[in-house]
Amino acid sequence: MKENNLILASGSPRRRELLSLYTTDFTVCVSDFDESAVTAPTPAQLVEQLAIGKCLAVAKQHPDAVVIGCDTVVDVDGTVFGKPRDAEDAKRMLRALSGKTHQVHTGVCIAKGDRAEHFVDSCKVTFFPLGEEEIAFYTATPEPYDKAGAYAIQGRAALWLDRIEGDYYTIMGLPVSRTVQLLAHFL
Repeated sequence: MKENNLILASGSPRRRELLSLYTTDFTVCVSDFDESAVTAPTPAQLVEQLAIGKCLAVAKQHPDAVVIGCDTVVDVDGTVFGKPRDAEDAKRMLRALSGKTHQVHTGVCIAKGDRAEHFVDSCKVTFFPLGEEEIAFYTATPEPYDKAGAYAIQGRAALWLDRIEGDYYTIMGLPVSRTVQLLAHFL
């Protein structure tokens, strides 16, 4: 692989860290794709379309590179929980997640030139019940505001995790093993 021939179309520090498990020979080029215009019948289909859009926007600018685009959403009974707008929104999300199972979907698209392939990986996440004091403490910190669904299972929210069913790295934003397997078809 030529130097800088692999591009991660994401500014996420977690995705950079996860891709670094495979290689450190990549660059980051954050997509300017307009996510607000995308709709889909299900959260899994939405995340797939977002990943494709981000990937293809960057691939168009770098036709000789292999580009990885990703997106992750939290799915609570068919409703997408994105990054919270403010503390009240974060509290609402955490109350909805408390003591329940929800899904986390990560879409991945890899493209080079006119060729693109993609997939969605999904996990089930179950939280223990949360008390109002825990929710208030957590939402008073900066931690929930850069994560979909007001949480990620790293950080303090790890204390609430009852169980996961699926790939831990899907929850973190990049299903590493499936991504690397697909990436091998492009390199």
